[in-house]
Amino acid sequence: MKLRKLIADGAYAPGDRLPPERELIVTLGLSRARLRKALETLENEGRIWRHVGKGTFVSSEAEGAGVGVLHELARQISPFKMMRARMAIEPAIAREAAMNASASALSRIDHTREKAVNAPTWDEYEEFDDLLHRQIALATDNALLVSMFDQLNQVRRAVAWGNVVRASVRPPQDHTSFAEHDRIAEAIAARDPIAAQDAMRAHLASVASRLFGEV
Repeated sequence: MKLRKLIADGAYAPGDRLPPERELIVTLGLSRARLRKALETLENEGRIWRHVGKGTFVSSEAEGAGVGVLHELARQISPFKMMRARMAIEPAIAREAAMNASASALSRIDHTREKAVNAPTWDEYEEFDDLLHRQIALATDNALLVSMFDQLNQVRRAVAWGNVVRASVRPPQDHTSFAEHDRIAEAIAARDPIAAQDAMRAHLASVASRLFGEV
């Protein structure tokens, strides 16, 4: 694999951010589909890690070992158990966000929420949805909770969800997650930790219900 060789040869050092996909496609002479498959393989190997909203980075040996552990964990977790883990942890994060969010954190949550609503494709919606949940974690102003969220999210990305069939190019205007996100953001902005916790739990239960039926 050309990209693996470039990393091994030192073209990209640990901590370096990789160029955008459109540049890598030209540099490596790959199709978008083949490039994404290569990036997924390297992420599973712990050679790179992805930070939604910031890019893809080359792992250090320590980071690579940590990512490898998370991916091994992902192989032992079903999508159902992944959702149960999210339902155990993310409502508590939303509660802490309601108690600790700064004005700038609230602004970032609203901005990301609006980006999700206006996303022109499902892929972009999912990117902003992912980022919205991380902005909520960042709003806790607690580095340990952010780290826990990031590790949970890393496992979520590595879990084999199977193919999700989409009936449209982008989320419809009445996509249920939009209203659910609104309720979470409103509760955090109102400094209501119980309402924020309940809204996040209801949102994740709704997602789980769409995927698996009753959870």
